[in-house]
Amino acid sequence: MRRRALLAAIAAPRASASLIAAAAATGLADRAGAEPRRWAAEGWRTDFARHTVPLSEIFDGGPPRDGIPSIDRPHFVSAADLRDLAPVEPVIIFTLVGDTRAYPLRVLMWHEIVNDVVADTPVAVTYCPLCNTAMVFDRRVGGRALEFGTTGKLRHSDLVMYDRETDSWWQQFTGEAIAGVHAGLALRILPSRIAPLREFRELAPRGKVLVPSDPALRRYGANPYVGYDGRAQPYGLFQGELPRGMPAMQRVVLARRPEGRPLALDMALIVARRRVAHDGLVFAWREGMVSALDGAEIATSRDVGSVTVETADGAPVVHEVTFAFALLAFLPDVAVLTADGLVRLRDGVRLPSGG
Repeated sequence: MRRRALLAAIAAPRASASLIAAAAATGLADRAGAEPRRWAAEGWRTDFARHTVPLSEIFDGGPPRDGIPSIDRPHFVSAADLRDLAPVEPVIIFTLVGDTRAYPLRVLMWHEIVNDVVADTPVAVTYCPLCNTAMVFDRRVGGRALEFGTTGKLRHSDLVMYDRETDSWWQQFTGEAIAGVHAGLALRILPSRIAPLREFRELAPRGKVLVPSDPALRRYGANPYVGYDGRAQPYGLFQGELPRGMPAMQRVVLARRPEGRPLALDMALIVARRRVAHDGLVFAWREGMVSALDGAEIATSRDVGSVTVETADGAPVVHEVTFAFALLAFLPDVAVLTADGLVRLRDGVRLPSGG
């Protein structure tokens, strides 16, 4: 199938999982390069003269703008009434002022962004499958609520979002605007975590769970990226340096402290010990949650477990479980704590415990 035909098929309302996977796995995406004129021809109003990263790092990811459609009018049901999700399926749990909600990855896999309002706060709940990053942002900038969509672009294999008010482009991994009038600004990241549906029901028996407004729109429950987290390295969409001293697709837990440097721990270390106290934070793991990026059906994929990150007094800490290659791409100076000590991913050098 020719590239143009394949892209049209991917963007179709009922695009199949196999077509989207083909775009990523075969390297269908093109290097966009520093081409603001071409992007302008696509209809972008973005002020590309304002940018904080090299535009040559931004790639066309396959689908066009909003080809992966954000959810702008989310529909929820009570956890008690939910019937079609397995208890082990991963959901993003987000709580704000007593309002606890779950956003299943089986839905976010196909939409990547949910524009929601929780406890009167406009938020964007986001998930990038290629980096396995699930992040929730306060989507207010300068007192104005922005609405986010997908650009169809990637940087370091990570979702590049845009706001529909100014067409500024935003990096999902960091929450920072990388091009446009908002370049240099950053959204506030709010604490959330990925956990199994079973755990959400224990936490909030009648809490709200996101469900598709049209269950036939996509193959919800199917994984378009079969076997992705079992690969030796990411798809060819990623053109950066691969980590040394750790497999590229190794899961790492990145804790973002409001004060001080980010902390990164090897997921394997937390799994082995189940509880790791490090530098004032407590990382804990429990089994019972499947991967969203393993088998053809999420519900029957392999168990990878879930993680919590808290301060010593039990306060939740902003964190995500991502892949080593993504951590290196965005935070090249952050070392990862492993069973063998601290490892700097850019060169594989073992550092002293204080390094």
